[in-house]
Amino acid sequence: MSTLLPSLTPLQQLRAGRLPRRLVQLYAGLVLYGFSMAMVIEAGLGLDPWDVLHQGLAEQLGWSFGAVTIVVGALVLLLWGPLRQWPGLGTVSNVVVIGLAVDAGLAVLPPVESLPVRTALLLGGVLANGLAGAAYLGSSFGAGPRDGLMTGLVTRTGRSVRLVRTCLELTVLALGVLLGGTVGVGTVLYAVAIGPLVQLFLPLVAVALPAPTREVPADLVP
Repeated sequence: MSTLLPSLTPLQQLRAGRLPRRLVQLYAGLVLYGFSMAMVIEAGLGLDPWDVLHQGLAEQLGWSFGAVTIVVGALVLLLWGPLRQWPGLGTVSNVVVIGLAVDAGLAVLPPVESLPVRTALLLGGVLANGLAGAAYLGSSFGAGPRDGLMTGLVTRTGRSVRLVRTCLELTVLALGVLLGGTVGVGTVLYAVAIGPLVQLFLPLVAVALPAPTREVPADLVP
């Protein structure tokens, strides 16, 4: 059975209780998420589809990876309006904090050439990403802009989550490849492992709140 998270409006998120604990967990999760992205980037063995797009845009525009992540996240968030999606504090924070954290991570991580070290960075980055995704989702401040786009499209089109997510991932992956983003074994590993990892960690870090009136599956990542 999948772990469930409460479906809360932005105001309900702030009133749901245990606010200090949830805020700390939210921002710790987002910082770790950005740093784990930097680990996977430094490994150079392939990125997840959205980061393939981010990397390709960064190379074409001459911007930092984090700056592109922030701009793309903000543009995706603008699409929530027509889809009647309401961003929470976690959604808006996701746009900014992850971009800053990934640039900070890239600044402090040294270049690596050894394949065993790069492999360790990739594995550690994917594992940390799963924990980070569970931590920020478990704070119940809302999903990231990319997952919100997916759920909004599912609601508006009536199509399945699987179909909509697959179409989005393949589209951004194709665009990223055309722009020069890195695809490799890490791309496949991320696609296969991230869902189970979030599902594994979520029960350990989800903050218990009063029973909501509605629930939604929590096996989504940013």
